[in-house]
Amino acid sequence: MSVLTTAPAKTAPHPEEPPDTGERHRLTAVTGLAALSLDAMASVAYGPEAIVLVLAAAGGHGLGFTLPVTLAIAGLLAVLVASYRQVIAAFPDGGGSYAVARTHLGRRASLVAAASLVLDYVLNVAVAVTAGVAALTSAFPGLYGDRLWICLAVLALVTGVNLRGIADSAKAFLAPTAVFVLAILTLIAVGLFRSGPVSTEAAQGHASVVADNATTVGALLLLKAFASGCSALTGVEAIANAVPSFRAPRARRAQHAEIALGAVLGVMLIGLAVLISRFHLQPVDGVTVLAQLADASLGHNWAFYVVQFATTTLLALSANTSFGGLPVLLKLLARDNYLPHVFALKADRQVHRHGVLTLAAVSAALLVLSGGDTNTLVPLFAIGVFVGFTLAQTGMVVHWRRERGPRWRGKAALNGFGALLTGVSAIVVTATKFHDGAWLIVVALPLLVAAFETVHRAYTAIGERLGLGRVPDCPHRDRSLVVVPVSSLSRLTSEALTAAVSLGDEVRAVTVCHADPEDRAAADALERDWALWDPGVPLVRLPSERRTLGRPVAAYVRHVETASPGTRVTVLIPEVEPARAWQRLLQNQRGAVVAHAVRKDTDAAVCRLRLRLA
Repeated sequence: MSVLTTAPAKTAPHPEEPPDTGERHRLTAVTGLAALSLDAMASVAYGPEAIVLVLAAAGGHGLGFTLPVTLAIAGLLAVLVASYRQVIAAFPDGGGSYAVARTHLGRRASLVAAASLVLDYVLNVAVAVTAGVAALTSAFPGLYGDRLWICLAVLALVTGVNLRGIADSAKAFLAPTAVFVLAILTLIAVGLFRSGPVSTEAAQGHASVVADNATTVGALLLLKAFASGCSALTGVEAIANAVPSFRAPRARRAQHAEIALGAVLGVMLIGLAVLISRFHLQPVDGVTVLAQLADASLGHNWAFYVVQFATTTLLALSANTSFGGLPVLLKLLARDNYLPHVFALKADRQVHRHGVLTLAAVSAALLVLSGGDTNTLVPLFAIGVFVGFTLAQTGMVVHWRRERGPRWRGKAALNGFGALLTGVSAIVVTATKFHDGAWLIVVALPLLVAAFETVHRAYTAIGERLGLGRVPDCPHRDRSLVVVPVSSLSRLTSEALTAAVSLGDEVRAVTVCHADPEDRAAADALERDWALWDPGVPLVRLPSERRTLGRPVAAYVRHVETASPGTRVTVLIPEVEPARAWQRLLQNQRGAVVAHAVRKDTDAAVCRLRLRLA
């Protein structure tokens, strides 16, 4: 009995399988919260402390205002979340305050908003990395001398993860974010119901920074405490800036992530402020307020170290907010011709690679200049984001007045109130921290705006010369001449002449001959070999008194252009492309020299023909 065997049939792709549109590399509401809220979440570690340190100047009486000030900040947070929820709906292409200002406040205001966001994103990376490493070196003092190298290593790690795609980075940061939020909420819950004596072991041996002889709490002090505590609001705008990074429906997912961010951040800020008042906490040198709260609520045990480790990890990773938001903002600026168009390009995995790498390079420079010291960078932080908040909410007021939809007056009043609060905060923060380094932001902001304007003028001039926006003349055929520089007979010469005769009506090969006898003998030999080869292309000898290569070719092309007006001249330069990258070091770079001279001194087109060697 015979058995008939057949080869297994190839499985055809499913006809209903959708094409890969890149959606799987985009964010859901949950992964968006993890990828873009790290900055805001991590600010819990230094926001309440900023409030307490300012109020400590008024002694124990001043610390009693911690909760009221925090409630005011939480109210501003609610205003900002509501505002940016509307920004997401009105501007689903992302851009946040830049997009709002560009539409409703004009070009110059939009550039100020963009510059402030760029500065804030860059500073966020540097501050987050240095703060995380500072927490690590506090636990392991032996690493303090190597803190700069540790900062650069952490920055390289975060950059590498983001180059793999924002969705992949979101998954990587989901667990640390969840652990941190759970640890802080557990700390708050245990602390609210804890009875009996509390642990103060973490603060033992450290000097208190509370003033002994100050009891008056004035409006200016409360305003400074409010402005300092508003550093906890940095990062609230990141989701609105990166709406295109979400999966469809993008606006709805981004809105859900924004609301979740506001709710979690508000609960943590208010809960920690309640515990500060309940435990009568006093700030001390060398120990963070959050560490003291963990000690008092959970005891000086393994849970205390879990909170510290989670805080250290999240501070180091909160730089991911900038890596998610800034490349999208740079893409929008490039689209509007305020930055080089390379920032609008996407690599595989839907990554704006040039934006990611630029952010990493500038942040690394800041880390090196600051020596990895957080205190050098913190005074510069948060000023830019307040400027962005103010412009975004002012623009939304104009938006509601133009749209005049349902309940537009209430929405406009809410945004106007928020703009007033953030505008006052921006002024107070800049004034109080001016001598601590805020003057750098005051200088850098207009310089960045000027750079945007310069790039835009350059693109406008290029567009005028190219006739963009106008109907061009119909194409027509001109006589064409292709000039091929040669130095010997080889396969490269043959390939170059083959390409040349395919491109032009007439082809001329040229060779440069110097005055010394050796070069003249080589040129004579080339002419004899050329005549024997007889490729059907004339060889023109170009004499050169000096040992230059590019200038004689350029002079010959100028002569042709003058003698034959209306002729399209192309200089085709044959070059070898080695099989291995290191072999490029062996090349003589003659092609680059000729190309530079022809481009500089003539109107001819330059074509560099590369023969790849297997």
